[in-house]
Amino acid sequence: MKKPYIVGIADMKLCRAPGVLVTYALGSCIGICLYDNVIKTAAMVHIMLPTAPPGVPVENVYKFADTGVKEAVRKMVAFGAVRSRMICKIAGGAKMFETFNNPEWGNIGARNAKSVKEALRREGIRLVNEDVGADYARTLFFDSATGIGTIKAFGKPEKKL
Repeated sequence: MKKPYIVGIADMKLCRAPGVLVTYALGSCIGICLYDNVIKTAAMVHIMLPTAPPGVPVENVYKFADTGVKEAVRKMVAFGAVRSRMICKIAGGAKMFETFNNPEWGNIGARNAKSVKEALRREGIRLVNEDVGADYARTLFFDSATGIGTIKAFGKPEKKL
């Protein structure tokens, strides 16, 4: 395998075939893979939080699901992707910690997943596969030549996305 492009936390990378994108430590964060099969171009975003705070300038759009999805789609289109051909696959969104005083607030992973899906719907991008939830972290690889994601997690069998 070719050396992968590493996508950090609150980061986005874009590549063409035969590039491979990878992001590590997807706990409550979500890895979002956008793909255009015709031009074999992929983008991966590693978001941390569901929505940017209203009325506050955002320093890093990739930190939030709502702004990160929008900007990644914009960059894919700038690189020749066609919105109607784009698909998306996501992974992460785990419930990493138990909170007793406010269980809904503690499940940031579920809130992230919901926000990503809403952002994709607003952008008109089809979500075709997901591996979200549970209580463990994941590493996500995405192959721009095939559009196949691979999920690795400690103590779990490898999964295709």
